[in-house]
Amino acid sequence: SLGQARAELGAAGLRNVALTRGDLYRLPFPDGAFAHVFVCFVLEHLARPLAALRELRRVLRPGGTLTAVEGDHGSCYFHPDGAAARAAWQCLIRVQAELGGDALIGRRLQPLLRAAGLREVAVSPRMVYCDAARPEWLDGFVLKTIIPMVEGVREAALARGYLDAASWARGIAELHATGTAPEGTFCYAFFKGVGVK
Repeated sequence: SLGQARAELGAAGLRNVALTRGDLYRLPFPDGAFAHVFVCFVLEHLARPLAALRELRRVLRPGGTLTAVEGDHGSCYFHPDGAAARAAWQCLIRVQAELGGDALIGRRLQPLLRAAGLREVAVSPRMVYCDAARPEWLDGFVLKTIIPMVEGVREAALARGYLDAASWARGIAELHATGTAPEGTFCYAFFKGVGVK
């Protein structure tokens, strides 16, 4: 990832970006190093999101702000709505929980930011809704982002016996129908939280 980022920065001619690899629970920066910190789709994968937020708060200067954007897989609605698609979707939530993450963290963003010691916390939902009026959204968001994300837990879900292979295949086929015009629709909520140190 760092190599690819360096190549893209070089291709864009950007020289004012520093790339660093570090432990999110022990960042390699002094207290108060930043005016703003932005994290996106990170907390949902952590076993200790509150500890990470406290560490991110540490590197903020007084009056600095933190923005966190997270999804909530429980906010998903789609049409056609099939039982097999729902079962495959639930596998994503279950596997992420077993790996120590929280696929439903969006709904907890406000209390987490407050518990991390941030003030003036404001959280707002950001809906993504896709239908035939936006075929490029159905393609980009549903077919090329959401479904591959679900497909990524296939082996783990089958190994744990959450679904058998035939049920999994039906679920993925039903999800594909939600990303196909003219009938397919898909709705999902992200949550943007901002707090001040």
